[in-house]
Amino acid sequence: MPAPLPSERLSTIRALFDDYIAQYATRDDRLTTRFSDNFSGYSGGGDVLVKDRAEWVKITRQDFAQVPQPLRIEMLDICLQDLCHEVVVVTAFFHIHLPGPEHVLSRETARLVLIFRLEQADWKIVHSGISIPYHLVQAGEVYPLKGLQDRNSALESLVEQRTKQLQDSEALYRLLTEETLDVVWKADRNLRITYISPADERLRGFKAEEVLGQHVFELFTEDGVATVQNILKNQAQAGEGKRSPEGFWIFSVQHRAKNGRVLWGEVLAKPEYDAQGNILGYHGTTRECTDRVRLENEVRQLAFFDPLTSLPNRRLLDDRLGQSLVVSKRSGNYGAVMVLDLDNFKTLNDLHGHHVGDLLLLEVARRLVDCVRQKDTVARFGGDEFVVILGELSADRPRSIQQATDVAEKIRTSLVAPYLLKVSQSGQMDTLVEHHCSASIGLALFLGQDASQNDLLKWADAAMYRAKAAGRNVIRLADG
Repeated sequence: MPAPLPSERLSTIRALFDDYIAQYATRDDRLTTRFSDNFSGYSGGGDVLVKDRAEWVKITRQDFAQVPQPLRIEMLDICLQDLCHEVVVVTAFFHIHLPGPEHVLSRETARLVLIFRLEQADWKIVHSGISIPYHLVQAGEVYPLKGLQDRNSALESLVEQRTKQLQDSEALYRLLTEETLDVVWKADRNLRITYISPADERLRGFKAEEVLGQHVFELFTEDGVATVQNILKNQAQAGEGKRSPEGFWIFSVQHRAKNGRVLWGEVLAKPEYDAQGNILGYHGTTRECTDRVRLENEVRQLAFFDPLTSLPNRRLLDDRLGQSLVVSKRSGNYGAVMVLDLDNFKTLNDLHGHHVGDLLLLEVARRLVDCVRQKDTVARFGGDEFVVILGELSADRPRSIQQATDVAEKIRTSLVAPYLLKVSQSGQMDTLVEHHCSASIGLALFLGQDASQNDLLKWADAAMYRAKAAGRNVIRLADG
């Protein structure tokens, strides 16, 4: 191993190098006076050995002109060698930080070899070799500024292009979400609203800041909350294997508005899952469908309910009776069908007109509904004829007959009570019309699907006519 340099000699060599670095970093032209007449060197931007001092001075000044601002040299390592009394060598490794925002070159490690020779009383640089491992250096350059500038220009162009694409995308997003009539929303896995579009304020009157962070149930009425809870429960029970291919849930639900109005919204919702199938959140749209739901309800009302009494009509009665037969077969319990016809109804119409007869039919409908259970069905068959379906009676036939007869007697008693009908006429004072009438009731039992719906209604209707023949205001059980 070579002997360690004396500290005085070491200080001399290091001072030579530090002075060189200081003049080079500050772009000091006095650096050119330090080159020997017998100079040779390699520039960082080329691989040709320069043997002419004047040429090297030219390269140095080109370097200073190319980057006139001061540099920052970040020293990494340095090696000092004393070859002889007149010759010393310094090898250094460092990062060069050029002025400006470009940091690509500063990440490269530059290597500099300087050979100093003592000429008369002054130390001169006889050789310089700098190596910068960067491949954008072009002819006539010391540093790859042209390549870096081209690279920066390309990056700036790409940034500008991407920025425009992002702005276009954001504009399209705003167009699709904020300017559409449909409400666009997102919620987290706990059903807390994380985004809602301005359409919600136009629809329900709530500003976004009043909705963000709220539970989705705050959007709905009590009935709406029950609807959504039921959907979530069914989806949870169905599990992943029962998801629809599209993954969307579509349902209509009641929403509440800020002014107290209730409106209907058709919700298109989609859960977001992670790789393990866990729900991360939900997103979707809501479109107001109040008019559509109202029309659907009106159509349903016209199709399945009597327009005067709002009781089920013949079509819905057939459906309910069919369901009752299925339930009876499954449970083994009897059911019953009653056909009721009002006695002396025509007399009221003839004396006071059909509008008063309608008032009587409305009161009869109310009394009938009050006499049966909520799960039973009261329907208007037409004219002054009504039908009652009693389900889930006893499994014992005599016991079921008694149960059905008890209900029929309760109905007969209720309908025979006097009627006070309030008649309103335009421009006149209201008048009260008192009327007395009764009902003849025919009753038929069924078990399972041993008989058809038409047969049951025929048997109950025949029993009702036998009740009329027996003097009216009585109950008769169908034969069998």
